[in-house]
Amino acid sequence: MSVRLWFKTSPQQVDWATLDATWAAAGELAVLDGGWMNDHLTDMAPDRSGPSLEALTAMAVLAHHVPGKWLGHGVLSNTFRHPAVLAKSATVLDLASGGRFIVGLGAGWHEGEHRAFGLDLPPIGERIDRLESAVGVLRALFSPEAASPPGVTRPDPFYPLSEATNEPGPARPGGPPIYLGGQKRRGIALAARSADGWILPGDRADDVPYLVDRRDALLRALEAEGRDPAAFAFVGQIATGTDRGAHRRSVEAGLAMARAGATELVLALRPSLGPEGLRTLAREVAIPLREGLG
Repeated sequence: MSVRLWFKTSPQQVDWATLDATWAAAGELAVLDGGWMNDHLTDMAPDRSGPSLEALTAMAVLAHHVPGKWLGHGVLSNTFRHPAVLAKSATVLDLASGGRFIVGLGAGWHEGEHRAFGLDLPPIGERIDRLESAVGVLRALFSPEAASPPGVTRPDPFYPLSEATNEPGPARPGGPPIYLGGQKRRGIALAARSADGWILPGDRADDVPYLVDRRDALLRALEAEGRDPAAFAFVGQIATGTDRGAHRRSVEAGLAMARAGATELVLALRPSLGPEGLRTLAREVAIPLREGLG
């Protein structure tokens, strides 16, 4: 069973030196195929705004530690960045990683951090409209037509393009893969129509029945779009805990998710555990998972 194994060290409640050392350790661990982060401007605490490093620039700086591995976000908030700016940033990460950067993108949701920084958080219907438009912008700017003048022109109520170019273009033909995080009807339909993969949300980590339910919905939607499900990624997330009992349960959860159709597994590490925590995760979770997956 071919399943990619990722580590996830999201940049909340961690100092830079620890995060940097953790990613340096990841570069030495062959069992891990890539690194993942979430995207928040605070630590998501409901009562106050806590520490968080900005995810896109953090990953750009850390990428040199993990040559040959994949990079991705689960997921970038579409409300934080104009998609044309995101396309330019994603192109840099694509070039830096040799075509191994995945744009994970979601509609945005955390009210507190939007309010704190004066960012608009429209009603969910408009957020999905904007997410759909953003995917169109990314596809347009990753296209060969955007690699030279006159570029691409794309009328849109939210993010219009007028003779826009993305020079130099991405290393990977067609640009970075796009994985979406939508969960409900419109999000699932958009992923099936326009994305390369779908990501189980972090708050449903280890939730195999939920993964099965959403995967079934996506398979129906992919069939309706005439797309091959074998070319579509299903990403499960696992909260790995801090002790051997939790690590054993993480291996069991990962195997169950793979049997349920996950093609990629993200092993979430509490970032403050640092490089030794990641080495322990590799030894007690990732290696047994790799052996179990065959």
